[in-house]
Order: sequence, then C-alpha cells, then structure tokens
Amino acid sequence: MHSFYFFASLYFAGMLFVFLYSLAQGHLLFHFLKALKKQNQASSTEIKTLPKVTVQLPIYNEQYVVERLIDAAAQLNYPRELLEIQILDDSTDQTVDLIQNKLKQYPQLNFTYLHRVDRVGYKAGALREGLASAHGEFIAIFDADFVPDPQFLLKTLPYFSSPDIGMVQTRWTHLNRPYSMLTQLQAFALDAHFFVEQLGRNHQGAFINFNGTAGIWRKSCILDAGNWQDDTLTEDLDLSYRAQRKGWKFVYRPEVESPAELPPILSAVKSQQFRWNKGGAECAVKHIRQVLREPHGWRVKLHALAHLFNSTVFVAIFLSSLSSIGLTWLLREEHTYTYFPIIAGLSMLGFVMVAGVYMMAYLQAQGFTWTSFTNVIWKLPLFLCVSMGLSLHNTQAVLEGLTGKKSPFIRTPKFNLEANLVPLHSNVYRWRALPVSTWMEGILFMVFAGMLVFGLIQGSYVFLPLHGILCLGFGLVFLYSFQSR
Repeated sequence: MHSFYFFASLYFAGMLFVFLYSLAQGHLLFHFLKALKKQNQASSTEIKTLPKVTVQLPIYNEQYVVERLIDAAAQLNYPRELLEIQILDDSTDQTVDLIQNKLKQYPQLNFTYLHRVDRVGYKAGALREGLASAHGEFIAIFDADFVPDPQFLLKTLPYFSSPDIGMVQTRWTHLNRPYSMLTQLQAFALDAHFFVEQLGRNHQGAFINFNGTAGIWRKSCILDAGNWQDDTLTEDLDLSYRAQRKGWKFVYRPEVESPAELPPILSAVKSQQFRWNKGGAECAVKHIRQVLREPHGWRVKLHALAHLFNSTVFVAIFLSSLSSIGLTWLLREEHTYTYFPIIAGLSMLGFVMVAGVYMMAYLQAQGFTWTSFTNVIWKLPLFLCVSMGLSLHNTQAVLEGLTGKKSPFIRTPKFNLEANLVPLHSNVYRWRALPVSTWMEGILFMVFAGMLVFGLIQGSYVFLPLHGILCLGFGLVFLYSFQSR
C-alpha cells in the first residue's frame, strides 16, 4: 500500500508539472492566434538616417561553413561606410587559414578579424571582447551555420522605432529541413518556438529571449544590462532577462526569415539540447527570484516561470516514466484502485494540449494544405516519442544546471552536407565515442519493451500507451545515437 502511494505520488507530481506547463503553452497559443491578425501591422518607422552597424560572427572551428558565412555577410545590403563586420575567431584548426584566404576576396569591405587563443568565456567572451572595439550603434549577431538575408539590416532596423527597444529577433528557417527524419523533427520543434512561443509571449508583453543569433541589439542596451556574461551556458537567455528586467523592450518579427543549418546527426543534436537545457536551468536559478520580486505584471511573472523552467518538463516526464514501472507492477494483483485508470488517463491531457501547440505551429509554417495535414499525422506522434526518448539526456542537463555543476561550452558542430565538401562519415567534427547515457537509453528501451509485453500478458492496459511511446522513443534515440558515431 505504501509503495503504491509512493509511486503514485511521483507519477502524478510529474504529470501535474506537465499539465501546468501545457496550460502555459495553451495560453501562448491563444495569444499567438490573436497576434496572427496583427502580424502585418508593422510597428516600424522609416529610417531617415542610417546608423552605424557592427555585425559579429562568432566562430570556433567551423571549416565547413565559415566561407559560406563570410560570403553571405559580404552580401549584406548596407552602405559600406556604415558597416563593420567582426569575425570573432577562437578557432584552433584550419578554419583560421580559410578565413584569412576568404577575406582577401573582399578588400573593399570593412572586415575586422579578431583571433583569440584562450577562449575565455567561450562565445560570451568572444562577443564581449568584440563589443569593446565595435563602432556600431547596433550589433547584429550570426552564428556560423547561418546565411544572413542580404536585406536583414534594412528589414530589422526600422523596428527600433522607440529608444527603449533594445533588441529585434527574427525567425530561424531551415536550409536542410528535408535532409532526414531527424532534421524534419528538429524543424518541427523549432517552428513551435519561433511561432507560438516567441510570438505568443511578445504579443502580451511577456519576456522573450534573444536566440543567440539572427537578431540585432542596440549596443547601449547590451552595456546597460551588464554586457555579455559567461556564468551560464545560455548567455543569450541570460542577457535577455537582464535587459528586460531593466525595462528594455524586445521585438519579435516572424516574417523576417534567417536561414540556418540543422544538425544532421543525433550526437550534435544532443550537444545542442544539453547546452540549451542546462543553460536554461542555470538562468532560472539566476533570475527567477528577482523576476518574482520585481514590479512586473502577473503575466510576465507566470510566463517567466514557465519560460525559465520549461526544460524541467523533461525531469517531470522522466520521473513519471520511471514511477509508471512500479505502478504497473503493483497494479497487477491490486483491484481496489478502481478509479486509478481514469485518473491516470486524465493526467495525459497535458500531452494533448502540448501536441496541439506543435500542430498549429507546423501548419502555420508549412501552410494549411492537405499535404501538411497528412505530414503532421505522422510527424507529431514521432516528435513526441523522440522528445520523451531524450528525457534521460535532458534530465541530466537540467539537474546539473539547477544544482550549479559547471561544464564547458560545447558548441554544436556544423556539417554543410549540401555543399558536398566531405561525406558525413569523414567529417572531422563528428564524435565517435558513445557516452554512458546512450547505453542507458538502450537499457530503457528494453525495459519499456518488457513493460509492454508484461502489460499485455497481465491484461494491465493503464500505462500501455505511455510505455509504447517510451519504448519507441528510447529505441529511436539509442539507434540514432549509435548511428552518429
């Protein structure tokens, strides 16, 4: 009896967190739908005098994409005398030579090359050092895997219509969306963030985040907010909260597209996910007390809670998943918990609401066509399976962030497979070793496969759908991780 209540408490605590998270997502969806009616009503003003702009390109060992990035930056449509392009290079491989050779092709442009050998502060440190010598009133930032729109500056600068607007963020699009099922599922997830979450928060005046790239800052905003800091793995989220807490306003424009590459292998996806989830948890610890104490509106505070702790949903899912194993075993001979299956079924409503958010984002990105409706039928459940299969990996990241364990900034490797520079298996940035967590994901696949068989034999169907999703999710994550070597 005591064991049952213990596992039931863990299960429902996790599911309650998922449900509360889904309510926040549902509220964002509501404001997203309202914002769609106004998205063509630009709040920009015509620029009479163009300001000086610095474009920062932080780079670390990017031999497959750095030339493409420089070529794209050179095509930015802006007066040359008002444009400075900083290459913030921390590379230790042949990327250094590639940059030097490529810059010789653009002697007429104001490229500034800054090379560091110590990587102090990682990306935040590079941006901070570049800012110290930047001449621009505005600072645009692009990661190495992006291909900036030539009209990017002319499209974004008009939205700095008020002196209290500190940052304008644009929407990521995906150069290699159709490359594989993995890239399609990543695009599926990112579309939800860049449509429903960013637009839904911005529409109601809640805090949004600079996404680390494809955005442009007012330099005085960065300095007023305390400059780039490297005490978290998500320096972009950290600066975003520091700036908005001081009263700066952010603008999100989904119609301004910034194309980028999606990681084609799961090891690279996991590296990215680990950094985002751990850094998000670190920012939660750093900011949430102050946000709740400061005189922000209730919407700002509630969505800040959901925003900063959104990665904790993986801990809740993993906790509920493990406790469902114990509950299945205890329920095999216990028939007194008549209403438990009904309550357990209702607890899954949170997943239904979250699924609705992702479905709307996908249809908004791809268009409300028959093909899109057909594709979402298989992409949505597959996305949910893989997301739950990543719960172990992401739980580790979140717990490290919440407990203050420090780790280095591991950048996501870029591949540029479309350029046919080298085949995937020959890519020098591809990791070969499998971490212990990957083998644990394989074990969890077998455990939940066993729970499926056990449930069918025992006639215990309460957790059969959940265990089916977990079995497929952990199995796919293990398989793709193994193929990433």
